[in-house]
Amino acid sequence: MRTNEITEILDRPISRELLARDLTRLAYVAKDGTPRNIPISFTWNGSEIVMCTTKNAPKLAALRANPTVALTIDTEVHPPKILLIRGRAELDVVDGIPEEFLQMNGSYEMTAEQRVEWEAEVRSLYDGMVRIVVTPTWVKLIDFETTLPSAVEELVRQRAERESAATR
Repeated sequence: MRTNEITEILDRPISRELLARDLTRLAYVAKDGTPRNIPISFTWNGSEIVMCTTKNAPKLAALRANPTVALTIDTEVHPPKILLIRGRAELDVVDGIPEEFLQMNGSYEMTAEQRVEWEAEVRSLYDGMVRIVVTPTWVKLIDFETTLPSAVEELVRQRAERESAATR
């Protein structure tokens, strides 16, 4: 997929709404060869999805061995809105707490006092983290109004062909 096509899709209002959410589902291949799909908080910086994790997270060895990932960001309403993203994970070990981690957890409902307590706990627990950075190489937005999954699009096309043939 070309960069301009990716940018056009990610700039759509629904995509921007989805990229402002708290959680994505990160799919990757574990070291034992089996698939994994985990919920993880993220932030969108305008060109990359950034997720943060502990330096001892098992997923890091898997991502070092095979950095190809897929992400799903979606809603829980009908019709659902779904943003599918593919890319390669780059791992960036950092000292302390990355600013993105504090940002991505900033949208959960916390009182100011809870936020201070949470941040103090985080800072006391982690001496560093790993930023998992994914630059999209492929994207698809599905809103079930203007865009559909490709298999459903194919069924719609086949139905139209059948209906057209029946009216001839």
